[in-house]
Amino acid sequence: MIEFPLYEALFFAAGALTLGILMLVRGGSWMIDAAVYIARHFGIPPLIIGFTIVAFGTSLPELVVSVNANLTGLPGIAIGNVVGSNIANMLLVIGMTAFVATIVIEKSPELRRDLGVMLLATFAFMGLMVTDHLTRVAGMGLVIVLVSYTFWQYWTATHDEHGGDDYVRFRSLPYSFIFLIAGLLLIVLGAEFLVRGAKLSAEIIGVPDAVIGLTVIALGTSLPELTTCLIAVAKKQHGIVIGNIIGSNVFNILMIVGFSTLAKSIPSTMLAPQLLSTDIWVLGGISVIFATLLLFAKRLGRLTGMLFLCAYLGYIISVYILGLSSPQG
Repeated sequence: MIEFPLYEALFFAAGALTLGILMLVRGGSWMIDAAVYIARHFGIPPLIIGFTIVAFGTSLPELVVSVNANLTGLPGIAIGNVVGSNIANMLLVIGMTAFVATIVIEKSPELRRDLGVMLLATFAFMGLMVTDHLTRVAGMGLVIVLVSYTFWQYWTATHDEHGGDDYVRFRSLPYSFIFLIAGLLLIVLGAEFLVRGAKLSAEIIGVPDAVIGLTVIALGTSLPELTTCLIAVAKKQHGIVIGNIIGSNVFNILMIVGFSTLAKSIPSTMLAPQLLSTDIWVLGGISVIFATLLLFAKRLGRLTGMLFLCAYLGYIISVYILGLSSPQG
């Protein structure tokens, strides 16, 4: 299947993956900064900026990668990317952030509401996979729910009194539009490099494409969330940390799975068996644990962060063990 020497294949695969991840991270950063500035310029409330624009921005790399992968015949990467990214958000991103600095959990009706939406979206996603209903109709339903929920968020934000934030990086509107377009272009190009590198990596290692989606791509596309959370916790903006993860998980499922299946239906027969037998159940279990901690704990400290990081490392090792034991043709 690989038509040139192994060392050259490894070089090109590593180069494509690295370049793709760097372009996604830089493009995502530019796009988020520009989008927040533009939104604030036109008077959009800070709450809606945090939950929708920042969450959308940090999820955009996953969206472009997944749609691109599905259209090029790699549905395992498309779905594995969503499952892996959500797991990485909760275990790796929250784990690393809590290990660096204690995350104070601010109890509020909005937190309970958004956690409920996250769990419902996760369980709906699991149900669609188990029943083999990742179709265009299901995709349309997920997108409709996403749009409805976004408008709901906007309506509630306009009726709340929240202070502003200092998340502004631009001095003029024209510059922000330039960086917005440049960021989007970098994301598109980075996604193309990442998918090509992932496909070649799967062929070299001899594992299903879903394994690459669950690990390398999921980690790479979760870097914007990690960067955002580390910056937020350093500024003691604990609400942004939690809101970013919950919002990103919701957007990953409703937006990415929605648009990916709208572009092309994904039969379960085209997915690696471990996605259905193991990974989605891991996602469901971790989501419940994560939601329970946020509802009942007052803070997430270094010990919790270390446990989350160890759990993520164990999960990644198990993914490769399962992938190598049942390679996909």
